[in-house]
Amino acid sequence: MGNRDDDYDFLFKVVLIGDSGVGKSNLLSRFTRNEFNLESKSTIGVEFATRSIQVEGKTIKAQIWDTAGQERYRAITSAYYRGAVGALLVYDIAKHLTYENVERWLKELRDHADNNIVIMLLGNKSDLRHLRAVPTDEAHAFAEKNSLSFIETSALDSTNVEEAFKNILAEIYRIVSQKQIAERSAHDESPGNNVVDISVPPTTDGQRGSKLQCCQNL
Repeated sequence: MGNRDDDYDFLFKVVLIGDSGVGKSNLLSRFTRNEFNLESKSTIGVEFATRSIQVEGKTIKAQIWDTAGQERYRAITSAYYRGAVGALLVYDIAKHLTYENVERWLKELRDHADNNIVIMLLGNKSDLRHLRAVPTDEAHAFAEKNSLSFIETSALDSTNVEEAFKNILAEIYRIVSQKQIAERSAHDESPGNNVVDISVPPTTDGQRGSKLQCCQNL
């Protein structure tokens, strides 16, 4: 009997990046297991979890990777970005330094990730509004300037966590679908052309339910 977890149409690798302590691990556990751990320790190395959602009648399996934000683990991150089609760039709304470092993380993402990666800026810990150090308008303006989507979340009380992950996965799906249509059209005109973009899953005769992968495990 097949494992239902393997029954999906698309597999999207999404990475969580940002400074240590901004809540990346709790965002991951809240979305994939609906859990929150107040005693959460800093991530050592890399871990990932998966969850499947429905987008326009297709089953999208999200493989979400969480890495340590500490500088001493930075060597891991170049391989960490490989195959990622989405990134959540996280800062803590109550710690302005984590927001200041967003620009550096964004540069690293642009340097190491695929050019077509979908990026969402995410201001976490919105439950700490009484300690807010980063104005929403300021972060929103930064996101617009850098062509990022933007949302504020709280892994603690679940605010906007589902929306954040579902929105980025739906956006990736929309882009991949458009590319598939364009590639099928180009393939019809040039049967000998077999170039496949890393961010576009190859099709297998367009069969519904066939396994389409756009990213690889490290």
